[in-house]
Amino acid sequence: MSEPIAYLLTFVGYGTWLHGDERTSTDDEHNIYGTPKAEPNVVREHKHRKDLPGDPVTFDAAMRGAIDEAIREVCTHRGWILHALNVRTNHVHAVVSAPGVAPEKVMSDFKAYATRVLRKRSLVGHEQKVWAYHGSMPRIWKPEGLARAIRYVNEAQGPELPML
Repeated sequence: MSEPIAYLLTFVGYGTWLHGDERTSTDDEHNIYGTPKAEPNVVREHKHRKDLPGDPVTFDAAMRGAIDEAIREVCTHRGWILHALNVRTNHVHAVVSAPGVAPEKVMSDFKAYATRVLRKRSLVGHEQKVWAYHGSMPRIWKPEGLARAIRYVNEAQGPELPML
């Protein structure tokens, strides 16, 4: 198989998951698949938090609804298949099939459409950063992997959150 059947995309709100955070992270020295991530480091996290040029962005019910709607819209517009979507208070998970399209492009479009809708509805400021740089984009190669990713997004994120 030369092309993945789907991607599991995860991207976070600006400033909500920093290097040094207890959840660990991937950085320039810790970015090879299957190797350990950067360890928690309170000093490093504090430095990154202090250096943020803007406030961290978390998503309330109205913002989650707008993000959900925007991602569904871009999938319809581009002809991509959205298998699962879960917009949380500080991150988004999406399982999407986009044949012939790199995961970076899919994620970039999701962020751009969502940001445009958030700004149009005055849910974030015009100059406010909404998203952290990059995100996670594992490729899914087999149907059983697709089923696992869908279950993870739909069932392993905690209680369902309201959206407006």
